[in-house]
Amino acid sequence: MTSSEQIFDTLVLPYLNHAVRMYEVDYASVTDIDAGMRFGCGYAQGPLAVIDELGAGSVRDRLAARYAETGDRLHQPAELLEKLAAEGGTFAGLCADSGAAAPELKRDIATVGVVGTGTMASGIAQVFAQAGYDVVYVGRSQEKLDGVVGYITKNLDRAIAKGKSTEDDKTAVLGRLSGATSRAALAEADIVVEAIAEDLDVKLELFGDLDGICKPGAILATTTSSLSITQLGAATDRPADVIGMHFFNPAPVMKLVEVVTTPATAADVDETVKALCAKVGKVAVSCGDRAGFIVNCLLFPYLNDAVLLHESGIELAVIDAAIKESAGFPMGPFELLDVVGNDVSLAIQKELHGEFEEDGLAPARTLEAKVAAGHLGRKTKQGFHSY
Repeated sequence: MTSSEQIFDTLVLPYLNHAVRMYEVDYASVTDIDAGMRFGCGYAQGPLAVIDELGAGSVRDRLAARYAETGDRLHQPAELLEKLAAEGGTFAGLCADSGAAAPELKRDIATVGVVGTGTMASGIAQVFAQAGYDVVYVGRSQEKLDGVVGYITKNLDRAIAKGKSTEDDKTAVLGRLSGATSRAALAEADIVVEAIAEDLDVKLELFGDLDGICKPGAILATTTSSLSITQLGAATDRPADVIGMHFFNPAPVMKLVEVVTTPATAADVDETVKALCAKVGKVAVSCGDRAGFIVNCLLFPYLNDAVLLHESGIELAVIDAAIKESAGFPMGPFELLDVVGNDVSLAIQKELHGEFEEDGLAPARTLEAKVAAGHLGRKTKQGFHSY
């Protein structure tokens, strides 16, 4: 019988180690790594805070045991973890950014443009309209535009029914929305957030188009979770104005936005976007332009490891229960895989494997088989569980 502690060591310790390495290479701060996992996944604690609680020495020793067993470089304790263990240090003690001044709007933002009419685009339009911004959203047809209003209206009606909003609030929010089928309607937007298909060629065409439409000084933001923002910026003559704003779904509910800068992104654009996130009630975390950003880079290898553990003969329910008990995560890995979608999980895991070229990040065979069989999770009524 595999114990909860063994399952924790198999799945959670590598996740903690990945987080240490993310900080070690100066990709993101302690605060942003922990906030990313708390607000992006609903975890009670971020990974670096968990290490502080367990003790760097304990985590180092247990990881070393995993490494001795597997030989997987991803299980070799990170150098910084070794250092903290030797010195008795903590990640809390490394937080030099805790007293940083709040970001300010360095560029004026009055009108927000949104490109797209799907769930994510509709949610982003709602977020900005609820915060008092005029929103111009662009879609391919009037039917698509009507769908955005329908989505937002349904959300607002639900809030009214729960006593969290009023009819007057609803009227005000809907009154700030303006739909258009031509991108030319974005000419006066101060920031444009695109949330269209996750297809590089489609996004490159859009950014080239926006470059010619949008006024000088307008910020061009992408919600991509996987594509190169640097490439999108290169499709314009204003790469300094291009930035990532990775909202989480559903955007009106989820608090996290990963603010992703490229080497070309201007400092005032970065600060303005972080300040804008705060003004619309979101928690912004900063990171650079590479596959997975913070949350996906830490979350999906853990989910993939859970599938590998299941392949070794341990039942799904045992793993799910052990993780909720030992790690305090709100969902077990297989419950979460079915919510996210196995196709989405496989695509992200392939990107991470390609980016970091680590054998330990290769997608699990069972995950690939589930996708090939069309067992994608809740959306197909069949995934690791049946619905």
